[in-house]
Amino acid sequence: MISNSLLEPPAAAGLTPGFQPTHWAFRARLLWEHRRTLGRVAIISLLVSLAIAFGIPKRYRSKTSIMPPEQQNSSAMMLAALAARSPNLGSLGSLASSLMGTHSTTALFVDFLRSGTVSGHLIDRFNLQHVYHKRYRIDTAKHLARCTKITDDKKSGIITIEVDDTNPVRARDLAQGYLDELNKLVIQTNTSAAHRERVFIEERLQTVRTDLEQAQIELSDFASKTSAIDVGAQTKAMVDAGARVQAELMVEQSGLQSLRQIYGDGNVRVRETEARIAALQDGLKKMTGSSAPPAAENTDGNNSLLNASDDTGELYPPLRQLPRLAVPYADLYRRVKIQEAAFELLTQQYELAQIEEARDVPSVSVIDPPGIPEKKYFPPRILLTLLLTFMSLATAAAVILIRDHWSGLDSCDPRKSLAVEVLAATRRRIDSTFSRRRGAA
Repeated sequence: MISNSLLEPPAAAGLTPGFQPTHWAFRARLLWEHRRTLGRVAIISLLVSLAIAFGIPKRYRSKTSIMPPEQQNSSAMMLAALAARSPNLGSLGSLASSLMGTHSTTALFVDFLRSGTVSGHLIDRFNLQHVYHKRYRIDTAKHLARCTKITDDKKSGIITIEVDDTNPVRARDLAQGYLDELNKLVIQTNTSAAHRERVFIEERLQTVRTDLEQAQIELSDFASKTSAIDVGAQTKAMVDAGARVQAELMVEQSGLQSLRQIYGDGNVRVRETEARIAALQDGLKKMTGSSAPPAAENTDGNNSLLNASDDTGELYPPLRQLPRLAVPYADLYRRVKIQEAAFELLTQQYELAQIEEARDVPSVSVIDPPGIPEKKYFPPRILLTLLLTFMSLATAAAVILIRDHWSGLDSCDPRKSLAVEVLAATRRRIDSTFSRRRGAA
C-alpha cells in the first residue's frame, strides 16, 4: 500500500521562476522528497518477491537427443553425387534431395512423439492424472504437452526431447518413456515388405503346424488300430517268418510219415508230431490271413482297414492284408512327411524373415540418454526477486509522478473534468453493485 503522502503534491517552494515542471530535475527532486516512501515500498516489495520466488516449486528438466535413421536409396545418392560434381545441375541436386528424403523420417518421428498414442501410454504408465491433479485425460495430455518440448534440427535431423517436472527422477523417466514408446510405435506401424512377409509366413507356419499335428494323430491312430507300424519292414518280417514256419511244417510232415511207418498211428510220438503239425498249420494260417476285405470299413475311404486286426490281439497284421494296409498307410505317412518338410522349410524362412524385418525396422539411435537433472532450471529466484522489486519501485515512482501531474492540472481542464466524471460514475456503479449483493445476501 502506498501512503497518502504519495498523493500529496510536492511543495513548490524553492523553485526558481521560469522553472519548467516537466524538467527531469524536477521529477528527480519530487522522487527524492518521497525517498522514505519509496524505501518502504522497496523493502516490502523485496520481502514479498522473496516469498513469491521461494513459494514457486522447483522444476527440473531432463533432456535427451536421438538421431532417426535415414532412408536413402542408391539412385538418389548417385544423383546427389553427380549434382555435387557438376555445378550446372542445380535442378538435379534438388531432385536428389527430394528423392533422398533426408528429413522425412525426422518429421515422422516428431509426429510420433507428439501423437495421442504416446501421450496416452505415458499417462497410464506414470499415472499422470494423479500426479498433475487432473480429472480428465485430455487435460492431463495438454499439461504433459506443455511440460514437453520436442524440437528437430533442420540440418542434422537430430531430435531433442526436453521434459519438465517437479521431480527430477520422474522427469528422467518421462524422457526415457518417450524413447520406449517411440520404439514400440515404430515397430507396430512398420509396413515394410519384410514385415508383410514375416506376417504371412507366421500365419502359414501356424496352419502347417496344425495340419502336421492332425496328420500325425491320424497316422498314430491308424497304426495303433491296424498294427501297421512299418508296412515294408513288417511284410519282409512276415514273409521270413512264414517261410520258416512252412519249412518246419514240411520237416514235421516228413517226420510224421516215418513215425507212422515205424510205430503206427496210435503211438504217443506220432500224436505229438501231429499236434505240432496242427499248431504250425494254425499259425501259418493266422500269419497268412484271408485276402477278403474286412467287414467293418471306415466311411472316409482312406483308412478302410482301421479294424482289420483291432480285435485279434496279434502283434502283426495278416500277410495277405498288408497290401491293403499299405495304401492308406502310405497316404498317411506321405502326408506327415509333406507337412514335416513344409514346417521345416517355413521355420527356416520365418527366422530369415525375422532377421530381415529387424534390419528394415527403423531403429532410434540415442545420442544423449536422459539423465537425472542435478540443478533446477526454474524459477530463477534472484532474478525474479529483483525484477518484482524493480517493477514495484517503478510503479510507485510512476504513481508519485502521475499524482503530482494530476494535482498540477487546472480544475477547468477538460481532461481532468472528464476523468473526474468517469471516476465518479465508476464509483457509483461499484457501490450500487455491492449494495445489491449485500441486499441479496
